[in-house]
Amino acid sequence: MSTRTGASERAWRRWQHVFFYSWLILATAAPLADRASSGRDVLLPLLLVALLACWYTGWLRFGSTSAPRAVYLAGAGAVWLALLVVDGSFLLLGLNVFAPFCMESRRVGFAVVGLCSGGWLWQRFAAADALTWSDIVIALLIAGGGAVAVGYVSSLVRVSAERKWLLDQLRAAQDDLAAAQREAGIAEERQRLARDIHDTLAQGFASMVLLLEAADATLPADDPARRPVEQALRTARESLIDSRQVVWALRSSDVDAAGLPNALRRLVDRLREETGMAAEAVVTGTPLPLDTTAHTALLRVAREALANVRKHAHADRADVTLSYMDDAVVLDVHDDGTGFDPTYPHRTNPTGHLGLVSMRERVEALGGTLLVETVPGEGTTVVATVPASPRPAENPASTSGTRRAS
Repeated sequence: MSTRTGASERAWRRWQHVFFYSWLILATAAPLADRASSGRDVLLPLLLVALLACWYTGWLRFGSTSAPRAVYLAGAGAVWLALLVVDGSFLLLGLNVFAPFCMESRRVGFAVVGLCSGGWLWQRFAAADALTWSDIVIALLIAGGGAVAVGYVSSLVRVSAERKWLLDQLRAAQDDLAAAQREAGIAEERQRLARDIHDTLAQGFASMVLLLEAADATLPADDPARRPVEQALRTARESLIDSRQVVWALRSSDVDAAGLPNALRRLVDRLREETGMAAEAVVTGTPLPLDTTAHTALLRVAREALANVRKHAHADRADVTLSYMDDAVVLDVHDDGTGFDPTYPHRTNPTGHLGLVSMRERVEALGGTLLVETVPGEGTTVVATVPASPRPAENPASTSGTRRAS
C-alpha cells in the first residue's frame, strides 16, 4: 500500500515538473520574441526567466523539504512581479508559478486569481492611462470565472484525496478483520486443545493420584513397596500440575509479555531498514501480559504513528518507548520532523487528522488517553496510555489438591 502511494506521489510530482517547464517556455517565448523583434532589451527578462527556473529546480526538487512552501511562493512571486515590471506580457507566467499549488490550497488559488485580475487591469491602465467600465467588468468576469475554476478543481482534489484516505482505511480495516479472524481461529483451537487435555490427560492424572493415594494409605510404613508407590504418587501429582498449567495457558486471553515489545521492535527495525532513518525501540519496566484488545490497540497506534512519520514528518530520527508502570502501560512515539498544525487539515487528509481521531477512539475505548504534542518545525510526540491489564486469577495449577483436578 505504501509503495503504491509513493509511486502515485512521484508520478504527480513528475507531471508538476512537466507542467512548469512546458508552460515556462510557452508563457515566455512570445514576449521574448516580441522584444527581440522590436529591438528592446532581452537580456534582463531572459535572466529573470532563468532565475525563476533555477529557483523552482533548486527549491522544489532539491531543496529542504522541511522549509515552508511560502518561501518558494514568495521567491517565485517576486521574480514574476519583476518580470511584470519589465514587461506586462509576462502576466500569464503567474499561472506557471502558482497553478501547481492552487489545487492544494484554495487560498493560494484565490490569491492567484486576484493577482491575475489585478495584473490585467494594470496592463490596461498602463496602455491607455485610464480604465473603462468594460475593463472593470472584464476583470470581474476573469476573477469570478477563475475563482469558480479554483473552487471546482480544489474540490475535485479534496474529494479524490478523501476517497484515497477512505480506501486506505478500508484496506486497514480489512487487514484488521483478517487478523482478528486468524486470532479467533487460533483462540478457538486453543480452547479445543485445552478441553481435550482437561478431559483426558488431566482427568487421567487425577485418577492416578487418587488410586496411588489409596494404595499408599493401605501399605504398612515398613513395606518395601511403599517407596516406589510414593515416587509414583509424586510423579503423578507433578504431571497433574503440569497438565493444569498447560490448560491454563491455552485458555488465557492474555498475550505473552514479550509479544508487544517484540512487535514494536520489528516495526522499528522495518522503519530503519526501509527508510534509513535512525530509529530505536526502548522498553522500560517489567513487561507483563496484556489483554488481546489492549495489545492490538497499542500496536495499531504505533503503526499509525510510524506511518505518519514515514509519510509526512521528513524526520531524521524516531524513537518508540514502551513503559510498564504499576497501573498503566504507556506508549510514546517521538520524531524530530517538521511537525504540523493540529488545527488545520493536512492536504492528504482533507477531512482532518482522522488517523489521530481513529487512534484516540481506539485508546479511549479501553479507558485510556491519547496525547499529541506537536509544533510546526519542532517534531511530534504521540503518547498513548492504557490501564494495565488486571492480573489473572490465581492459577489453579499452583495447588496440588487432588479434588480440584476436574
